[in-house]
Amino acid sequence: MNNSTLSNKLSKYSIILGSQSPRRKELFAGLNHPFRVEVREIDENFPVQMSAFEVPEFLAIQKAIPFKDDFKKNDLLITSDTIVLIDNQILGKPLDYKHAFEMLQLLSGRKHMVITGVCITTTNKQVTFSDRTDVFFKSLSVDEIDYYLTHYQPYDKAGSYGVQEWIGYVAIEKIEGSYFNVMGLPIQRLYDELLKF
Repeated sequence: MNNSTLSNKLSKYSIILGSQSPRRKELFAGLNHPFRVEVREIDENFPVQMSAFEVPEFLAIQKAIPFKDDFKKNDLLITSDTIVLIDNQILGKPLDYKHAFEMLQLLSGRKHMVITGVCITTTNKQVTFSDRTDVFFKSLSVDEIDYYLTHYQPYDKAGSYGVQEWIGYVAIEKIEGSYFNVMGLPIQRLYDELLKF
């Protein structure tokens, strides 16, 4: 089933989602428009002096670069990157259990920000934007953090948690901004940007 509004706007494009994230795939699939998933590896480093707020868009753009040599005229590529930010410190994906535990202890009882940068690329146009969401965690006990890490192993997630998992149910007191942005893709904003193409 196609979304007729989006399908009419994008009928000439073959959409590529440049992400291996199952959450992003699930969210984009919710728009009911055909797409395929392709992923190219990049070095996810960024300039040391760069503002943390600029990092997600910068990395989203970097993720589009490896596609440019075999990009076809009707291709439309969507790439993105999500960070968790607290005390102006970027929390990426944890290295191991200990690292994940330390991240969740840092988030416990506090507000943090989730920022997702998105890059939409065609052969003659590139649009980037980012979306920010404030997330408020209750104070987490050692047992709660251990339970979550042991049963869900969120080592592929920025900030060591998935909002749609158990920890989202028990730890998040409120969210200001897009819930789906915290999952990894600000899908409503992306939909509006795609309608402009």
